[in-house]
Amino acid sequence: MRNRQATQLIFELSQPGTGEEYIPAVNFTEDDIRSFLPAEELATELPPLPEVSEPVLIRHFINLSQQNMSVDTHCYPLGSCTMKYNPKRNDRLAQLPGFQNIHPYQPVETIQGLLKVLYSLQEMLAEIAGMDAVTLQPAAGAHGELTALLIAAAYFRHRGEHRNTVLIPDVAHGTNPASAAMAGFRTVEVKSNAHGLVDLDDLQSKLNHQTAVFMITNPNTLGLFETQIRRIAEMVHGVGGLVYMDGANMNAMMGIVRPGDCGADMMHFNPHKTFSGPHGGGGPGAGPVAVKKDLADFLPVPVIVEKAPGQFALDEDRPLSIGKVQSFYGNIGVLLRTYAYIRTQGAEGLHRVSQRAVLNANYLLSQLRNIIPVPHGSRCLHEFVASALKIKTSRGVSAMDIAKRLLDYGFHAPTVYFPLIVKEALMIEPTETESKATLDALVEALRLIMQEPPELVREAPHTTAISRPDEVQAARKPILKWTPSADGSNG
Repeated sequence: MRNRQATQLIFELSQPGTGEEYIPAVNFTEDDIRSFLPAEELATELPPLPEVSEPVLIRHFINLSQQNMSVDTHCYPLGSCTMKYNPKRNDRLAQLPGFQNIHPYQPVETIQGLLKVLYSLQEMLAEIAGMDAVTLQPAAGAHGELTALLIAAAYFRHRGEHRNTVLIPDVAHGTNPASAAMAGFRTVEVKSNAHGLVDLDDLQSKLNHQTAVFMITNPNTLGLFETQIRRIAEMVHGVGGLVYMDGANMNAMMGIVRPGDCGADMMHFNPHKTFSGPHGGGGPGAGPVAVKKDLADFLPVPVIVEKAPGQFALDEDRPLSIGKVQSFYGNIGVLLRTYAYIRTQGAEGLHRVSQRAVLNANYLLSQLRNIIPVPHGSRCLHEFVASALKIKTSRGVSAMDIAKRLLDYGFHAPTVYFPLIVKEALMIEPTETESKATLDALVEALRLIMQEPPELVREAPHTTAISRPDEVQAARKPILKWTPSADGSNG
């Protein structure tokens, strides 16, 4: 039987007067309380705050926390979003007083240590990318995409060229079209071939003098490396366009392949996927952007520069810059974790991280392909996409059903129904941080699910506080506030 208190809202637990059981009442009058509130025209009545005792309060939030899955408690085989375990030492390093107590308005002369770290991080990211310059400002991966496209737009304006089209493969990351539209471009989809890679003939037919950028995710969302990437870059450059590489899957390439060496002109990093940044929860995030030298003048300001040996400055004198895209210098806490991760691993360590990510994914692929079909590729890089189409046809069990049932086995669900070119898609990525024992347990869970009665799987999950909410309705009409019932009770 589920613990009802664990599923109730804090308002539903409220009992008038109980808030004073462990903390003595303070003799404030209503007028005293109103004096702390906004002006009368903004607050006409006291807010109906819940009243609970301290034990009830603590138990409520502990119960909520135990209903969550996280990378610290469960395996997240979440394809293309790379939810891997992050070392806690990087959290501690980012919280050192010398970093944590800095104020963003301090004079540059008083934050030389921080600027040295950030400058070094720029240099390291440029080396990993095979690029010439880096901005640390963007606040997320998709924000990095947008920043790169704004840089591209400024570059072409400066050259007097009117280019309004961005080409995007059908196996690119889902945020790419939205980023292109926000930057003012129209988008054109490029089809994949039978092998799940960019169809060069389709690409050729859509390249013209209007092409500004070709956005490619490499490895793509099928977990496949675009083996013709240099040929693709030559084709795009041949019509005067730029190549942007979505670097969200760099955890499969670090120390092995540099995007700049493959012909990419710009890219972004996802520190939370590659370099030990925190995950989810609404942020903060980061999405550094690396560019080739022809685009460096268009980077956001300020740019961190070394004006003399050991002396760092924030350069605002950039006439061609696209301006600010984020306050101050970016989300420093995430960037410090990125710096700590890279310095800890070193060049050889980053290489091993990528090797382990690829090894884990291929091991999982080899164990699962006889349980759930994998339409594209006998080998993969960091992830692969299985298809539940045959299982749905024969047993009436969908990709969503399988994902929901995995929750009962203690595994976070993989990404489902993306990319769209795979029907009933299950995008699975084990990451480099999972052990063979964990991967074997995931395989066993999926094997058992395939043998369970279809009706059991279709009704999953059975062990969570909430089972099958109306997800479409929740997305379109979210209920974001608690409202008391008509009789004035709390539930």
